[in-house]
Amino acid sequence: MVGSDVTDAVVVGAGPNGLTAAAVLARAGLAVRVYEAADTVGGGARTRELTEPGFRHDPCSAVHPLGIGSPVFEALDLGRHGLEWLQPEIPMAHPFPDGTAAVLARSVEETAASLGPDARAYRRLIGPLAGRWDELAGDVLRTPWAAWPEHPLRLGQFGLRAGIPAALLDRIFRGEKAPAILAGLTAHSMAPLTSPVGTAIATVFAVTAHSSGWPMPRGGSQSIVDALAADVVEHGGEIVLGHEVRSLAELPTARAYVLDVSPTALARIADGRLPARFRSRLERYRYGPGVYKIDYALTEPVPWTAEQCRRAGTVHLAPTFGAVRSALSAVRAGRVPDPPFLITAQPTLVDPSRAPAGGHTFWVYAHVPHGFDGDLTEAIERQLERFAPGFRDVVRARHVTRPADLEAGNANYVGGDIACGSAAGLRLVARPHASWTPYATPDPTVYLCSSATPPGPGVHGMCGYHAARVALQRRFGTRIPVVPTHRS
Repeated sequence: MVGSDVTDAVVVGAGPNGLTAAAVLARAGLAVRVYEAADTVGGGARTRELTEPGFRHDPCSAVHPLGIGSPVFEALDLGRHGLEWLQPEIPMAHPFPDGTAAVLARSVEETAASLGPDARAYRRLIGPLAGRWDELAGDVLRTPWAAWPEHPLRLGQFGLRAGIPAALLDRIFRGEKAPAILAGLTAHSMAPLTSPVGTAIATVFAVTAHSSGWPMPRGGSQSIVDALAADVVEHGGEIVLGHEVRSLAELPTARAYVLDVSPTALARIADGRLPARFRSRLERYRYGPGVYKIDYALTEPVPWTAEQCRRAGTVHLAPTFGAVRSALSAVRAGRVPDPPFLITAQPTLVDPSRAPAGGHTFWVYAHVPHGFDGDLTEAIERQLERFAPGFRDVVRARHVTRPADLEAGNANYVGGDIACGSAAGLRLVARPHASWTPYATPDPTVYLCSSATPPGPGVHGMCGYHAARVALQRRFGTRIPVVPTHRS
């Protein structure tokens, strides 16, 4: 037992969702205490020196289209606590073997111009939604069936596009570049290209690129959670670091417990409070593929053949739509992809403070089977050399993170699954199970707020916001909007 005091709300886990929940609860006037197992706040949004002194890397998330576009982050006004977004000239580039590249640019026109014969088709597909993320964000980043949409017509436009499975993209477009770039966006979800959920994610990423960009926070992703933690403390909350919660029985008495943990961890931690049938459902929760990640310290920028890649914060690597499809299919079948589809980021392109003078940071990851424990470094660097000849010559140091290492650093990443759950079928929206209130449990004091709840993975804090909203209404009789509004 940690003390015998009584508090209004206890939050377990100081990742972006846990801290957002704590900030919302504290702003409602509640006494809030957060418990975090690690020695720093952060969860999937930490920044550390992984390779050499002075090279500051993001072990997991680094690029944040949903962070800058988050309604709750805007409402919390995190800039007051030092959060500053830095925009690359080009949000994302996708190079091809002939030395050219397609781009996901800030403007629809520049993006369309890079797609050759599919320029017009892209404009028709994405153009009506460009610059409309502010209208879509509240409806997309919430429990799908929570309430009537705030902007139903705009959401309908989104749904018509998001409902097209990515597997059909090579039939809709005439050229090779548009299907490849959209398949790469879909792959972020780790859902099969046959899933409409994956296309929804791709559409979100395209719309955010044309609305608010794909920025990185100055100083690294740690800046986001540090700002959230500062807001919690500013409103009277307390954060306890270095305390791993194994059971709710060891915590102070509270009217609400909000857990930023995986469903299987919830079953374990709240064991004595949950009915056997519900606990069994949590224990059967399905996790998705893992991630194999490498962080690099470089002596020079990546020597990309395609000039656009040298100006892009994010670069996807797969020569064709078919290559993306093959890589994802292999992973879902439990095989190692060869070659792998790669997602890379170049933080020092926009933030030179992330490395000593003249140095650069760079990271790359590939999807791999759940729990993969092999070595993919050679295959990854062979693919990098294909699009950036001489890459190995500029490597000063590397830090390899396998799925088990990801889970060791963040217990929510079971088997290296950074999405905290499978996205196959409709599991991205019906998580951790199909329910009108997926944040609640049969125990009226226990709530789940991790990315295993809608709207799912990403550093946006909306899972934490929705869980806090439900807890406030059910336990404290306090109602707050389904979609948070900015308060200056």
